[in-house]
Order: sequence, then C-alpha cells, then structure tokens
Amino acid sequence: MRRATIARKTNETDISVTIDLDGTGAYSNETGVGFFDHMLDQLSRHALIDLRISAAGDTHIDDHHTVEDVGIALGQALAQAVGEKRGIRRYGACSLAMDDAQVQCALDLSGRPYLVCNLDFGVAQIGSFDTQLVQEFFQAFSTHSGMTLHIDQRHGFNAHHIAEAAFKSVARALRDALEIDPRTTDAIPSTKGIL
Repeated sequence: MRRATIARKTNETDISVTIDLDGTGAYSNETGVGFFDHMLDQLSRHALIDLRISAAGDTHIDDHHTVEDVGIALGQALAQAVGEKRGIRRYGACSLAMDDAQVQCALDLSGRPYLVCNLDFGVAQIGSFDTQLVQEFFQAFSTHSGMTLHIDQRHGFNAHHIAEAAFKSVARALRDALEIDPRTTDAIPSTKGIL
C-alpha cells in the first residue's frame, strides 16, 4: 500500500499529512492559508494523489512557517509512501498552459534533492499570500521527498495563473513519475539497483 501519515509538531506549527499515491485526487486541505490550500488541492487533484493535510501555525506572524513545514511533512510522506520505488516510472515532465501562463516541470524521484525554480510573479503578493512562499514550499517538498525538481516559467503575467500553473505542472509530472510501469513492475528504475 503506497500510503503514509506524517505528523510534525514544532513550537511554530502542528501538522498532519496523510497521502495515498494510488488515489483518485480526493483532498481535504486545511492549513489556515486560503490560497495555499487552493494550490494543495490542485496538486492532489492533478496528481491523482489523495491528500489530507491539517495544519495550525503561527499565521499571526506570517504564513512562512506553515507553508514551509507543510512542504517538509508532505515531502516526508511522499518519500515514505513510495518506499524503495520499485516499479515506478521515476521521471515525469509536463508543460502546462493556464490562460496567459505556461509553466514547465521536469522531475526525477532520484533520492537526490535539488530545486531549480524560475518563476517571476511580478508582484509580492497574491491577495495576502506572499509569492516567495511558492519557492519555499517547493524547496521543502523537494528536499524532504528526495526529488530533483525543475520548474520553469515560459510565459505569464497574472501571478495567480503562474502559481497555479506551477502547482498543476508539478502535479502532472509527479503523476507520471509515480505510476507503476507495467513492463517493470518489480524493478528499481536505476542501473545502481537502489534509489
């Protein structure tokens, strides 16, 4: 069963993440940060990952700790759920258009975390959400899942569309990478024999 539950409690946040990699895209995400919940919903729906996240954080200061710590917990949950990665396709890529925005994602569930994030929002905030937190989330998520993750904006001027295209492109690439390859259902997708 490719499922996991991670609980993370610090002096700044209290987070629970439950993930099912073989789900239907069902979600229930409540972090106290509305725009971030919307992005997590997109990630779940378009990756076909069932995702339940609850988070309480020090949002009276700002949203940074909550967003980053959700990324950490989600990354840990993904790593635990995918296990030794036997049978997965491992790689995924997607070029996704959303109105004016086009964002490309390429990723590798390699066990070697690395983030390249080239997004230019042109504004500091989307509503009350700090646009810098998009990269903070992806940094934490890629680091703690052991994922090489490249996100590149090709076009776009509407910050909401750019952020949403980024989350959706990551979701679609992740869906491909996590799929079981029917030709190699019991093999580790590496010549090393381990990931």
